[in-house]
Amino acid sequence: MTQPILFINGRVLDAERGVTQDGLAVLVQDGRIAEVGAGIAAPSEARTIDLGGRTLMPGLIDCHVHVVAETLDLWGNMTAPSSLAGLRAGRVMEEMLQRGFTTIRDLGGADHGLVRGVEEGLIDGPRIVICGKGLTTTGGHADLRKRTDDRPGMMSDRLGSMGYIADGVDDVRAACRKMIKEGANFIKVMANGGVSSPNDPIHSIQYSREEILAMVEEAENAGLYVSAHVYTDRAIRRCVELGVHSLEHCNLISAETAKLAAEKGCIAVPTLVAYDALWLEGKALGLGPAEFDKIEVVRSGGLKSLEIMRDAGLPMAFGSDLLGELRKYHCMEFELLAKVLTSAEIIRSATVVGAELCQMTGQIGTIAAGAFADLIVVDGDPLADIALLQGDGAHMPLIMAAGRVVKEGA
Repeated sequence: MTQPILFINGRVLDAERGVTQDGLAVLVQDGRIAEVGAGIAAPSEARTIDLGGRTLMPGLIDCHVHVVAETLDLWGNMTAPSSLAGLRAGRVMEEMLQRGFTTIRDLGGADHGLVRGVEEGLIDGPRIVICGKGLTTTGGHADLRKRTDDRPGMMSDRLGSMGYIADGVDDVRAACRKMIKEGANFIKVMANGGVSSPNDPIHSIQYSREEILAMVEEAENAGLYVSAHVYTDRAIRRCVELGVHSLEHCNLISAETAKLAAEKGCIAVPTLVAYDALWLEGKALGLGPAEFDKIEVVRSGGLKSLEIMRDAGLPMAFGSDLLGELRKYHCMEFELLAKVLTSAEIIRSATVVGAELCQMTGQIGTIAAGAFADLIVVDGDPLADIALLQGDGAHMPLIMAAGRVVKEGA
């Protein structure tokens, strides 16, 4: 049992409608929102927090992170002892929580132990929704071996590994069942080439249709869905046709494919900041011309893809996909999105749409009775100025996760 908290004298942000409301109080009890309304009679033992006109909004949701990628040395992350990888991941998660992200969706690497670590209070981080490992073909996006490395497989069972090699329908089915058994909330597939991987150009399409169909069937059998790493329009359309639900990145999507994805009920997760961060830091990181060429292909298409997906009615969830030291640019994603989307659209992506993708609609991303008490106090109105969500939490004097105050004061 925790002390009840009553928030008064603030503006409550309705992320679904994109408005703030005055005159409402919010009562938090036992980790959840107990009541929202005017004239709430708080329990005698409750603590009252006077917001002084500040905005009370739902905690933010980042739907594309990799918490085990604490450094940019992905091979080093993978070969580190799992105990060390867990401690490093805990630090990454703590940083995210202090920026106002109270739920995160990990797209490869995090395990059930990290989920439990948050639930049991061992990690002071956001609630985490996991896929286990991202499934990759040999030589695919999550196969980090160089061409000259002929050792079989990878160290896929280590906590610091983001990928799991599975080739052929039978291996794919076994891999999906393994991820689900180990606590996956969805299945992740590397269905296109990547920027950070050594052997696969952006245009490469890696799994066969039969393999992806097997993943979709295994996920659906468990009441889950498949999420795909995709950049090119060809790869995106193929995944949509095969029943993939969550489309990560989507930098090179066409209007026709975006419309089809919207009709099929898909959700996209653009991650623009990942490429801008690599562009800014690439030379210092030792990236060569080939890597910069791949970065520029997806970076240049990013803002245009936002327009295309918005106009097609394809819902978008907030994502960042920053690895290692580049996570310092986390909140820049708000700035990039604001070049195309309204503040209300951005906030909805980081709350309501994110909740849907985490399969937690009504539980997170909202201020409503029965929802988890994931709340942020903001100095000002983020609907009027989205920059208030930047600055690594500088404009958030109070952050609450599941009813527990994790930050209070400047």
